[in-house]
Amino acid sequence: MKLKLGEKMENVQQYKVEREPQETLAMDPMKFILWLFLVSIIMLFASQSSAYLVRRAEGNWLEFEMPRIFWYSTAVLVVSSAAMQWAYYSAKKDQFKQLKIAISITFVLGLAFLWMQFEGWRKLVDMNVYFVGNPSGSFFYVFTGLHGFHIISGLIVLLYSWIAAFKLQVHGKNLRRIQICVSYWHFLDILWLYLFAFLLTFN
Repeated sequence: MKLKLGEKMENVQQYKVEREPQETLAMDPMKFILWLFLVSIIMLFASQSSAYLVRRAEGNWLEFEMPRIFWYSTAVLVVSSAAMQWAYYSAKKDQFKQLKIAISITFVLGLAFLWMQFEGWRKLVDMNVYFVGNPSGSFFYVFTGLHGFHIISGLIVLLYSWIAAFKLQVHGKNLRRIQICVSYWHFLDILWLYLFAFLLTFN
């Protein structure tokens, strides 16, 4: 009798184990949308890079030296990415003062990058390299212009995180907003490093 009772208890426990819901792998909807957006940007610039190389191989290609200010803007963007990472670490540790400072630095450096890109365009005009004219210059303006547009979108995302940080809504238990911001900003930094190296190599 005891043996049968033990078998029944074992069967009930086994049934409960089998009936327990299994954990499912799920991604945050906002993060999923972000990654889809990043993939679309990668595909856009990949197609533009391919078109650039094909057109360059056809000839009638104006070669010009990249203005020095693009080197400086690259350094500014790299520093802004480091500041963005500092902001993330500060948020994880609930260091609100450092978080506000780091996000503010990132935002200012992002604006500085855009201004330097615009100054770079002015240097190109002084070198008689125009958007309409030789395809070499056209591609350069398109590449830098598209990236600049995405930097503007990154600044908008950053602005929301900046406001949330000053409202103390970004902290160790609520990192979703800052994680999305960090991922997007680092992506834009890496994307520019690729474009910079590409244009420097194949210009």
